[in-house]
Amino acid sequence: MRIPGNFPMRHSKGCQGLIAGVALLAVSPSAHAAEEAVLDSGDTAWMLMSCALVLLMTLPGLALFYGGLVRSKNVLSLLMQCLTSAAVMGLIWVLVGYSIAFGADQHGLWGWDSAKVGLRGVAPEALHGTIPELLFAMFQGMFLIITPALMIGAFAERMRFGPYIVFSSLWAILVYLPLAHMVWGGGWIGEDGALDFAGGLVVHMSSGYSALAAALFLGPRKDYGKVPLPPHNMPLVVIGTALLWVGWFGFNAGSELAADATAALALVTTTTAASAATLSWILIEWIHHGRPTVLGAATGAVAGLVAITPGCAFVTPLSAIAIGFLCAPICYFFVALVKIKMGYDDSLDVFGVHGIGGTWGALATAIFAAPFALDGVTKGEQLWIQLKGVGFTALYAPVATLLILVLMRTLMGNLRVSDEGEHVGLDQSEHSENAYVL
Repeated sequence: MRIPGNFPMRHSKGCQGLIAGVALLAVSPSAHAAEEAVLDSGDTAWMLMSCALVLLMTLPGLALFYGGLVRSKNVLSLLMQCLTSAAVMGLIWVLVGYSIAFGADQHGLWGWDSAKVGLRGVAPEALHGTIPELLFAMFQGMFLIITPALMIGAFAERMRFGPYIVFSSLWAILVYLPLAHMVWGGGWIGEDGALDFAGGLVVHMSSGYSALAAALFLGPRKDYGKVPLPPHNMPLVVIGTALLWVGWFGFNAGSELAADATAALALVTTTTAASAATLSWILIEWIHHGRPTVLGAATGAVAGLVAITPGCAFVTPLSAIAIGFLCAPICYFFVALVKIKMGYDDSLDVFGVHGIGGTWGALATAIFAAPFALDGVTKGEQLWIQLKGVGFTALYAPVATLLILVLMRTLMGNLRVSDEGEHVGLDQSEHSENAYVL
């Protein structure tokens, strides 16, 4: 990734320890000694906090957000899937994930470093920039935890728990980890010059487009389109939204990997875009339906956070307002119109918010990029670079997802719960529990 010219050195994903004063180092041995990597306690403290904030987005943020959106008979199944995502993805990341995402480049498509398997070759004193490499690895691991969990919303209330664990594990290894390497770990998308500061392509587009593929493959819920399927607990949805908003500061500003001016810019643009998208969605509903809804406001906030993610450190606060405000009608069009017209059951609008919001954000990063982010290329040239990354992600993620699901169905049989299990709810049919006992 490029280093913004108006800001101190960035240690963000894909920088791989570049030093801002590289020109001086080439000619000055004394400067080289002065610029050797040294642990910075401030950066380390900020990244410890950011690591916790990103985990907060999944547990309990996303769990409560999704749990409140489904029917009461399925709320525990959503909480269980989010909790399990943290457990399974956390182990996958330590065992092989870090090695694939940030190992030595293999043909621009994935990485591999056997010394990083199980983190056994990462010494406690080893540094990545100004923070411990172990901390860098765990921060990146939090992104793997939340990304498969985002997909749950598209096929909520109908996938069996066992197949979900297998699916999310295979998807993480075959989709997320290669994409993370391509964008942040030295692969072709990042080397091509694509700007994705905190995961527009890697997190939101990959999960959004994959979620749509999974929803189409599994088919709609039995009651979809026949009876109303409203959220069972809107207070949980609002609490989850609030936790996501707070956690997103670690997600975006933490991706700088330093407590510096670029992190501050990312924090400001993140909350500014979310504010603009929230108000924009409220206004759209007010015009379209005559009154705004709490659900709409929460959806708008998440959409704005998604849209600003790839460009949070590359645009100004005023541009962040534009990105967030325009994101709402774009996502609303897919959530309220396209989904109904096409008839697919994206239960909790993962594609409409994360897939489309991530796509808009990746393209808007080029459209609204500040001069320091362009590094000598024109906005038109940057837009073409972004389009290539967007196009590849929009094709690779869903195709790989469908192949995974076809293989699983061949080997495991039906991936859905039975009709009876869906009728009584996954809480009872999959876990023999009830969320609410009266």
